[in-house]
Amino acid sequence: MSFGFGKEFRITVFGESHGACVGAVVEGCPAGVPLEEGDIQRELDRRRPGGRLASSRGEADRARLLSGTLGGRTNGGPIAMLVENQDVDSSWYEENRHLPRPGHSDFPAFVKYGGMNDYRGGGFFSGRMTAPLVMGGAVAKRLLSLSGVKVIGHIVQIGGARLREEVGDQEIEAAAKEGGICADRGTSREFEGEIERAAKEGDSIGGVVECRVLNLPIGIGEPFFDSVEALIAHGVFSIPGVKGVEFGAGFGIAALRGSEANDSFVVRGGKVATETNRSGGVLGGLTTGMPLIFRVAIKPTPSIRKAQRTVDLRAGKESALTIGGRHDPCIAVRAVPVVEAVAAVCIADLMIRDGKIPRKVGEQGGN
Repeated sequence: MSFGFGKEFRITVFGESHGACVGAVVEGCPAGVPLEEGDIQRELDRRRPGGRLASSRGEADRARLLSGTLGGRTNGGPIAMLVENQDVDSSWYEENRHLPRPGHSDFPAFVKYGGMNDYRGGGFFSGRMTAPLVMGGAVAKRLLSLSGVKVIGHIVQIGGARLREEVGDQEIEAAAKEGGICADRGTSREFEGEIERAAKEGDSIGGVVECRVLNLPIGIGEPFFDSVEALIAHGVFSIPGVKGVEFGAGFGIAALRGSEANDSFVVRGGKVATETNRSGGVLGGLTTGMPLIFRVAIKPTPSIRKAQRTVDLRAGKESALTIGGRHDPCIAVRAVPVVEAVAAVCIADLMIRDGKIPRKVGEQGGN
């Protein structure tokens, strides 16, 4: 098993969906970084369940910062954080523990752990485990902010509905503050309609999250196996429900010729830049100084009210299954801060390895 990720900046997650709590421990964060519970809470509030487009599970997700800070700054030690699970109802899972849910980890986890896996809400395979990712990402974001690096994201596709026009970074940041799921308000309303229709039909729907990392220095990445794309893809594919990742023009670049796909170099403001950004800010696994842009495909929530087919693992016979409990009609909506968090952890790790972030900040590194 592997519940830790990263080398110099490392996050370890723990807990289960219906256990006492979920949490994260961050190691390798330099001393002197301004960090308080409010920094963690702001990110958790963006991911928290509740509302008409999300699960009705009533978790407050109040962040507890247990160690690693002194006087509002990191002290160089492990940063332990958790949120308690307070609104837990395991009754449906107890009654149906031998009926694996289609689209979930229930069946392979049952086999792998000899039936000793935590079947309540998926245990540590649950989307509930994205809360620890967000906590670790909040620390990474705070660290990156000292270098002027920003990580922002929004939804660009829900089902077959897509964002049709490019939006700016400021619009994405504004949408996040206002609670919009897409930077374009009209498209955001269209997306919400798609989600509501799926929910009324007892079904679910998937989506695509776009993430941008801004103000990156040139040359971040550790080829061969820890290139910036490789590390982010590894981290992002650890998010429950993710089924695809693409950078820049992504799969669409396969339809282009080299003369169309290449980003020409130009001089802007006395600095080398690229005229376009089809590479997504990465060449040879290294950042180019352009915005790092990638998109993440997230599958429809597997837990739906419509009847599905499964197998009773006790009897070895096929069976019908109607899933109860509380579930999101579209997990992509709450995935935006999760994708941002994983990207922030990866970039923080790579920047420390590259010497772009010192071992001590604060007075030495600025506020």
